[in-house]
Formats: sequence, structure tokens, C-alpha cells
Amino acid sequence: MHPELFSIGDFTIRTYGFMIMMGALLGFIYGVRVFKKDLSVPLDKVQNLTLLLIVAAVVGGKIFFYLEDPGFYFQSFENLKKDLSTGFVFYGSLIFAIPTMMLYFRHAGIPLWAGMDRMAIVACIIHGMGRMGCFFAGCCYGIPTDSALGVTFTHELSKAPIDTPLHPTQLYSGTLIFLILVVLLKLKKHVQFDGQLWFLYIILYATGRGIIEIFRGDEARGYIIDGVLSHSQFISIFIIGIAVWAYFRVKKNAELKGKS
Repeated sequence: MHPELFSIGDFTIRTYGFMIMMGALLGFIYGVRVFKKDLSVPLDKVQNLTLLLIVAAVVGGKIFFYLEDPGFYFQSFENLKKDLSTGFVFYGSLIFAIPTMMLYFRHAGIPLWAGMDRMAIVACIIHGMGRMGCFFAGCCYGIPTDSALGVTFTHELSKAPIDTPLHPTQLYSGTLIFLILVVLLKLKKHVQFDGQLWFLYIILYATGRGIIEIFRGDEARGYIIDGVLSHSQFISIFIIGIAVWAYFRVKKNAELKGKS
């Protein structure tokens, strides 16, 4: 809706980047507070984790974006540079961030699953703000609709088709993520085992994302089965399966440890 927040001369602040920055700042502030309060993790360790996750998220998100059209992007270095500062896939960022977090927690002596629980809330804060940025930029848009939910993009810099009512899938995703955030915050004091919040976050998001994909209109993202199963839906199904299996395995291990 408003791809550019404001400009001063030739210097332009884009709304998408601003929202990502605000999400990262809010997530960092929350992370510093909760890791210190709950797990006695000092500021410098949270800062180190933050830097590692930024690198992992950027690299993973970019690689998965390129893999949506590898024939084009890997054809030449010039093609790789065309969308270097834009176009990131959340699942790519997530898949690269997970092992980064797990390895760092083990290296830094931070309880693994307790740390992952807190990062689930941090991830919701950052990702939710990012989806708001998507709405302002017009990317990740939905299919045309005549329903009352339709939103028409008119800005010439919008990534979405202009002057066409579209499902605001960015807002659907943002609403989903913030609802998950509320659920996690409500459950935080009542977890049955460390890791429960993390797995619930993954399962709930992947399920919701698979449904929202039905209304996505940016078909350049590609399909595993044309018109039936998108790349993101395929990844969602895969992730749900792993997360459900891991949920019960970690829960069982926690129960056995509690009995010993």
C-alpha cells in the first residue's frame, strides 16, 4: 500500500525494511529480557545469537528464493545480483536458523529446548512485523477476489498487480502469527515440558500457512504439483510431520527424565 515510508533527497526508507527492522528490535528487546529473567543468559550471549541468526536468516531466505527459479538465477552472476536486496523465503530463513540456534545453545551452555521455547515467541514478533511489511510493499499478495476482504493496491511501486481487488494474504499471515504469539504467551507459564512452545509454534504456523497458500496469487513461487500443491505447502506438510514426531519424542524424554 505504501512501499516507501519517506524520502529525504535521494535517500529513501522503504516500509518493508523499516517493519523488519522494528520487528528485529522488538524481538531483540524481548529476547534480552526473557533470556536474562528465565535462564540467566547474559546480554553478550544474546547479542552473539542475534548476529548469527541474522546471517542464517538472510542466507537461507535468499537461497530458497533462488531455488524457486534456479534455471534463471543460477544462469549467471548478473541474474543473482538482480534481486539481491529483495526476495526472501521465510521457510528458507527458518530452516537455516533452526540448526544455528541449536548449535549455539549447546555451545553457549543454554538449555536447548527452554531456549527454543523463548525463540518461538521472538520469531513470532519478528515474523509478524515482517508480514505487515509485506502488506505495505505489496509482495506475497493473494488471488483476485470480489469479496469484502479484497484489498486494491494502487502504488506504482507495489509488487502486487495494481487496481485489482486481491485477497490480503499478508494480513492473513500476520493475523495468524500474532494469534500464535498470544497463544504462546498464554501457555508460557503452563508448559508441560521444555520444547512444547517451540513445536506448537511450528505446527500451528505450518498448518495455517498451508491453508493461506490457497489464497496466494504470486504463482512465481512455484508448485510441486501444478495448481495443486505449492512449494510452501509441500514444505509445510514436511515440517508438520517432523514437528509432530519431535513433539512427542521430546515430551516422552522429559517424562522419563522426570521419573528417574
